[in-house]
Amino acid sequence: MASMREIKSRINATKKTSQITKAMHMVSASKLKKAEKLMRDYQPLMYRLQEMIDNVLETSEDVSHPMLVKHEVEVTCYVIVSSDRGLAGPYNSSVFKAFKAHIKEHHNSNEEFIVAPIGHKAMSFAKRENYTLLNDKPINVRDDIQFIDFREITDLFMTAFLSGQVDKVVVYYNHFINTITQQVESFDILPVTQNDTDDETEEEPQSTLKDIYAYEPNPQEIINHLVPMYVENTLYGIILDAKASEHASRMTAMKSATDNAEELIQDLQLHYNRARQAAITIELTDIIGGANAVN
Repeated sequence: MASMREIKSRINATKKTSQITKAMHMVSASKLKKAEKLMRDYQPLMYRLQEMIDNVLETSEDVSHPMLVKHEVEVTCYVIVSSDRGLAGPYNSSVFKAFKAHIKEHHNSNEEFIVAPIGHKAMSFAKRENYTLLNDKPINVRDDIQFIDFREITDLFMTAFLSGQVDKVVVYYNHFINTITQQVESFDILPVTQNDTDDETEEEPQSTLKDIYAYEPNPQEIINHLVPMYVENTLYGIILDAKASEHASRMTAMKSATDNAEELIQDLQLHYNRARQAAITIELTDIIGGANAVN
């Protein structure tokens, strides 16, 4: 059995760790509220841009854009969204595990895809696995996310798609469902596809009238401007979603760490009390034995 001094030292160290994890849990909870609100507020813009593109394509003939054209897929670009720091539970590992499983199932060699990591953890993962990288510099995913931070990576994979270097761009990220649940999802960001219009519920009345749009200067100019804007804002919205998942995962991990530390402190305190009681018993035995010897 460890000495009382060793047990006491472990108790003090565990208490300090518990204080740190509890503080990190509170900080993550505060950041999660802001990140979730920002994500919810941004989603309507993404949906509206998709709707505008669909309307232009449906109501105008001879309108096209290179990012709308599907290619025969030979090389795929995967954008992996991760965090810059650890201590976030399975947030990063779940994305990496799902991505590796996808690669193993759909690709025979690393020459069939390239990786565009976002976040230091994704960059380290891609280099560790010897994947071909689209960007050499790590892209920070700070808590106060700014649109300009991801403009460079967006330009890189859009240029690669337009030049024919890649034929498809897929984003892997953690989708925020609620505080407890985050799900790894993939989203095909390029080529841009139209939403299906056959998903309307039967309860909604079908209008026989169609909206009439007037486009200035012309539909082609509008689609040329809308499609890149949609790609940029969609990636930004996905990163906002992933950031909310990161805070939720870190909050849950720190709550579990705090609970585990408190349980460990209770166990150590029990061992300390037993060791102290044993020491007192030995001292009393020595005192009584000495008194009996004198008598």
